[in-house]
Amino acid sequence: MPERTRLLNDFLTHAGWGHADRTLLAGDASNRRYDRLHDRLTGKTAVVMDAPPDRGEDVRPFIRITHYLESLGLSPPAIRAADPRHGFLLLEDLGNDLFARAIRVEPRLECPLYESATDILVALHQHEPPPDLAAYDPSAMAEQAMLPFDWYCRGTTGIAAPSCQRAAFQAEMEALLRAIWPKRPVVVLRDFHAENLLWLPMRKGIKRVGLLDYQDALLGHPAYDLVSLLQDARRDVPGDLREAMLRRYIAATNRDDARFRADCAVIGAQRNLRILGVFARLSLHFGKPHYVDMIPRVWAHLMTDLAHPDLSTIRAQILALLPAPDHANLKRMKDQCGTLPTR
Repeated sequence: MPERTRLLNDFLTHAGWGHADRTLLAGDASNRRYDRLHDRLTGKTAVVMDAPPDRGEDVRPFIRITHYLESLGLSPPAIRAADPRHGFLLLEDLGNDLFARAIRVEPRLECPLYESATDILVALHQHEPPPDLAAYDPSAMAEQAMLPFDWYCRGTTGIAAPSCQRAAFQAEMEALLRAIWPKRPVVVLRDFHAENLLWLPMRKGIKRVGLLDYQDALLGHPAYDLVSLLQDARRDVPGDLREAMLRRYIAATNRDDARFRADCAVIGAQRNLRILGVFARLSLHFGKPHYVDMIPRVWAHLMTDLAHPDLSTIRAQILALLPAPDHANLKRMKDQCGTLPTR
């Protein structure tokens, strides 16, 4: 028996779930794996997270943010047992009703679900962040925005963007982000979208939204998670719904409308650039070609953001350095799936 499997079996046995049936629930873009556990004697279920430390995973941030979110009256999965040393967590099973899935089954739920998700952000942003939480500051954000100039460019043109042009763009991107950096940063969960949110209709108020995949939470701009929700890389959010949720958040937080919309454009450009690079890397290096299929949607979001007048200084730079994801470029990327080294 492989050592990792033995460690997992020991963890589950000590937690009282060693006899349970296991079914793969999900994997994600990281090295984490999730299995659903089913106790045939009681009918109860739970979820086990397997996050191997030797592959760069660390469950301690997940534990910390889970306890913080619980303290605010939100609905992360409760932690039933933990082995941080070996990277195992036994979690409450919040069910299968991911927003994206629930909306496919019952389209009329789309607006109420997005309203509930927007209200989660309003509530979250009213509270003080946990102490010593690191910041996703302009410097770090600008650095992350550089990913497509390496990976996406290599996948489409065969070479990374020239270093001098990259440096100029990074400086300009950081300047834009510094200009909008808030006096009071908030907790940003960073992957707040319809496939990380669960509908829990039997609960009340803001507890009706189950939260997943928040272990990378940092201090950041209030627009970040709202942009993540409304400019979803994985599903099309109707334009009228995006507008309604933007207005809902602005009204609830009493923000300046024009200023916050401009901030959303800057944050959106940064975020979509990062995702463009991440998706390209996941395909080109890690051999996950289905991420290429989502690149046109990410590109469309980026073009929407760049249309804002505040981003005119970087629009020309981006369009000069990054080719559009036309059919030929997408095919070229898929043909190279899993073949490119880290550098």
